[in-house]
Amino acid sequence: MTVHIIIILSAFIAGYIALRLKFPPLVGFLITGFVLHYLGIDDTTQIKSLADLGVTLLLFTIGLKLDIKMLIGKHIWLSSLIHNLASSVYFIAALWSLQWMGLSILQGLSWMQLMLIAFALSFSSTVFAIKTLQEKGVMNAVYGSLAIGVLVMQDIFAVVFMTISSGKMPEVWALLLFALPLLRPLFFKILDSVEHGEMLVLFGVFMALVVGAGLFSLVGLKADLGALIIGVLLSSHKKASELSKALFNIKELLLVFFFLDIGLTASITLNSLLFAIALVILLPIKGWLYFQIFDRFNFRIRTSVFGSLILMNYSEFGLIVGGLAYKMGWLPGELLVSIAIAVSLSFLISSPINNWSNEVYLGLSQFKKEGNRLNSMDKMIDIANAKILVVGMGRIGSGVYDEMQKQFGGLVLGVEVNEHTVEKQLNEGRNVIQGDAVDNDLWERINNLDAIELIFFAMPHHHANELGARQLQKMNYTGKTTAIVEFNDQVQPLKQLGVNAVFNVYREAGKGFAQHAIEEFQPQKLISEKPFKKVSITI
Repeated sequence: MTVHIIIILSAFIAGYIALRLKFPPLVGFLITGFVLHYLGIDDTTQIKSLADLGVTLLLFTIGLKLDIKMLIGKHIWLSSLIHNLASSVYFIAALWSLQWMGLSILQGLSWMQLMLIAFALSFSSTVFAIKTLQEKGVMNAVYGSLAIGVLVMQDIFAVVFMTISSGKMPEVWALLLFALPLLRPLFFKILDSVEHGEMLVLFGVFMALVVGAGLFSLVGLKADLGALIIGVLLSSHKKASELSKALFNIKELLLVFFFLDIGLTASITLNSLLFAIALVILLPIKGWLYFQIFDRFNFRIRTSVFGSLILMNYSEFGLIVGGLAYKMGWLPGELLVSIAIAVSLSFLISSPINNWSNEVYLGLSQFKKEGNRLNSMDKMIDIANAKILVVGMGRIGSGVYDEMQKQFGGLVLGVEVNEHTVEKQLNEGRNVIQGDAVDNDLWERINNLDAIELIFFAMPHHHANELGARQLQKMNYTGKTTAIVEFNDQVQPLKQLGVNAVFNVYREAGKGFAQHAIEEFQPQKLISEKPFKKVSITI
């Protein structure tokens, strides 16, 4: 118990320091793991189990938001396949060169062993990418959807590899899993009936860990894949988004243990550290390969840069492959330590790089011109003659749109990054276009930006609203802007970016509720007009 208290306390302190230094907290968690391991505190079964649960819930929530049609697009599955092959070849050549140069940790390894290491290094981290995208509030941005699609395809490749390498074929009962879609009406009916409280959370945990991970593991398939597929089966339900939000805090807490677990398992030696540093030096070429492939599929420069940077890291799957190879006697244990260190260092490096991704894009765009043909996912949009923009067409944005539409008619236009939300809004009669408000190119390609008189930032994530306001500030926009916040400490940063009016959604909801009641009932006399008589009670 004392060890666990020390671990949790250390993780909180390190995560808090990282947050204050403008790094993602996961950087602090990773460093905590390394430091505690150095001090003699080893990984525990409980932490490893919690870490596994976190990854399983993460993949389940990804499935809840996943559009299966996206995966069958050539720009997803083919780019994933090409990158895995190209980066594997690159890492084989690099590892052979390091072996030839005399790096001791690689001496005596065969070509097959080098291929195995290269294959593990070709994957990117699902956990890191999703965490980073969520913290930025850009899960539904074009580059976010592209990165998630690539990662899901890589997970599928991983399942195939794990099945073949383990020599264990799935049970014959695995064929029954194809009948799972037939149970979707039953799943939907249960989800409808669990309402909105703790039973909703418990339903999500049950579906992810028991129906998904447990059932797939029982028939010899990867447990995490089961959680992902069950999430996809539930993704079309109207409460899928609510379920994902209900599981959010549990998933975030459990993922803390995932990052701690990586650090706690690594016993660093000089050889393993030198090899890990060499692997980190090789990372930029891996990112460059992503960029070249995305560019060939006619994505905009910004999308290709942002997507490449979010994927420019090593994957926790590398640890899984290394661990399996070590158990089977294919790789020495020192190499597993190196891969663990390289994965951790890649996270530490990728975090600040992704914070500077816009600067990287702006620098590169000076030397590379945008192509004339753009991928259908990434085409720019025409805002026509709109004078009022509502950015973010969720529940709040839809309400804003409807009120402004009553006053100004066809001068109102909604902007939404999620394709399905756009389709839903169009079906409901609203004039909405698809666009990424945090994308600098969106604002730059509007011919007469100052013709827009009022912009509402109504996106659900404060970070996305802040990025959108920052883009407008760079464009020297002269119109009026307003934004929503959830917490009072989010007001001042937006005002410093030039946002004219900032509204706390909860406070404004209370005022609106009261005003609505007054308008509805029109009370002639209020109770407050009659003063209460003070009564003194003696006991």
